[in-house]
Amino acid sequence: MQSITEIKSLRSQIKAWRQAGLNIALVPTMGNLHQGHFSLVEKAKNLADKVVVSIFVNPMQFGENEDLDNYPRSLNEDKQGLAELNTDIVFTPSVDTIYPNGLGEQSYVDVPGVSMGYCGGSRPGHFRGVATVVTKLFNLVQPDFACFGEKDFQQLQVIKTMTRDLSIPVEIIGVATCREVSGLAMSSRNGYLTDQQKDTAKALFATLKNLATQLQQGARDFEILTNEAKQQLEKAGLIPDYLTIAERSTLKPATLNDSHLVILAAAYLGSVRLIDNLQVDLT
Repeated sequence: MQSITEIKSLRSQIKAWRQAGLNIALVPTMGNLHQGHFSLVEKAKNLADKVVVSIFVNPMQFGENEDLDNYPRSLNEDKQGLAELNTDIVFTPSVDTIYPNGLGEQSYVDVPGVSMGYCGGSRPGHFRGVATVVTKLFNLVQPDFACFGEKDFQQLQVIKTMTRDLSIPVEIIGVATCREVSGLAMSSRNGYLTDQQKDTAKALFATLKNLATQLQQGARDFEILTNEAKQQLEKAGLIPDYLTIAERSTLKPATLNDSHLVILAAAYLGSVRLIDNLQVDLT
C-alpha cells in the first residue's frame, strides 16, 4: 500500500494507472476507521482494479461550536487496517494541501434543495464543506466509482445530486449501514459514548424499525407517527434533533403518493449527536 500526502505524487500514480487501462474507486473518509469504513473499501475493491482511500478531517464541514479539534484521529491504526485489506493508496493530505489559500479564499460548491433541512439545518454550512472537498477529491483522483455509506443518507443524496448536476463522470455507490449487535449504527462518534450510553443509544434504531413496521402495516398519518416516535426517543433518554419521513430521492416530506421513503433521524445523547435512517418501500 502506498501512503501519499502530496497532490503531485497522487496524480503521477493515477496517470500511470490510467495509461495501463485500469479503473479506480475512491473511498473518502475522515479517518478513525471502523468496520463501516472497511465495508466501503471491500465494496470498492469489488468494483475497480485500484482503490484509493482518502483520510482528511475536513475543517470546512465543521461549524464554530463543533468538535473539529477533538475529532478522533487514529492514523496509524487506520493505515494498518487499510493495508490488511490490500488498499492501493491511502491519501492523507494536510489542510494546507487541500486549502492552500485558507478557507476564507477557497472556492466552494453549494448544492441547493437536498442539502437544506435535517443535518443541513442543524449544521449550517456543513454540506457546502462536504460538497467542496468531495469535488476536489474527485478532481484529484478522477475515479470511476466512489463509495459512501448510507448511514449519512442526506450526505449521500447531496453527493449524488452534485455529481449529476455538475456532470462529473463518477458513479456514486451507496453501501448499507454497518451496525453494532445492538443495532446502533457504527460511527466514529460512538467512541465518545459510555457503555451505559451505548445501551441507551440502541433505542434510536429500534424506534426507526418500529416506525417502519407501522408504515408497512398501512399507517399513513405521518405527523402523528413521527411525533409518537420522538416521544419514544425522549422516553428512552435521547433528545431528538429531527425525525422525519421523507421521499427517498428528494428528501422532501413524504406525501400519500410516495412509495419509496426514508425515515431520517438525529438525536443527542449527552454531547454526542447520533444520526440514523431506515429506507421503507410501500406497496
